[in-house]
Amino acid sequence: MGESRQYTTQLGAGLGMIQETFDLLRLWQPGDTPKQLSDKAIRTGVFSRATARRARNIVMEMFAPRFLADGGKSAAYLKCLIESNIPADDLTQLFFLYTARAQLIFADFVTDVYWPRYNAGAIRLGRVDAETFIHRALDNGRMQKRWTESMVRHVSRYLLGCCADFGLLSDVGKSERAIKRFSIRAKVALYLAHDMHFSGLTDFALTRHSDWRLFGFEAHEVVNQIKDLAHHGHLIVQAAADLVQIAWKYRSMEECINAIAQR
Repeated sequence: MGESRQYTTQLGAGLGMIQETFDLLRLWQPGDTPKQLSDKAIRTGVFSRATARRARNIVMEMFAPRFLADGGKSAAYLKCLIESNIPADDLTQLFFLYTARAQLIFADFVTDVYWPRYNAGAIRLGRVDAETFIHRALDNGRMQKRWTESMVRHVSRYLLGCCADFGLLSDVGKSERAIKRFSIRAKVALYLAHDMHFSGLTDFALTRHSDWRLFGFEAHEVVNQIKDLAHHGHLIVQAAADLVQIAWKYRSMEECINAIAQR
């Protein structure tokens, strides 16, 4: 938990909101601002059972921080993948990645609580685990102001519910949920590696990036995942001890997206 960003309650705006994300990515066009998108969502009735206020909240609090924070580049990539009809499970894992990037409390819960429990062979994860995590974060000054016990309970439900939405936990159970098997999908690994590369990371820094921990990887396991991408012809890798060198086949993220779409 070395980052200085603070935890918020924003996750409660919609948890995973997977179907809503699909709907909004289909509706969004390059150049649309969050306000323009929310107006469009209300006008077209894409959320037919939601009030106008709720529709705006979904766009402003959930969609925009996750997919429009980089000026819409990520939304454009994901929209392209949706239009190419890649499997929904692949897209859902990418939504998981962007949700964790936008909501630090969720990312840390996954890496600091879910994966240690998973790797220890635990079969359930519950409200007490989430509340303990939140109380520890409060004691460490991760929130702007002290949360009430009621808010701690609410956010613990948000964390468990979001994990369930993305397939890390079962979607049944109030105080405890079953831990499910969760592993990165090949197209998601390909996307993530190139997203990091084109963001300017060195090959070595890429293998140490915290995003991989969201999928349960330690550094040496990341190298093995990169080697698997090489085995399928996406790149060439040389790795030994603390040296990692990658020859990248795709010259832009758009080329990578095209390769993902065609496989």
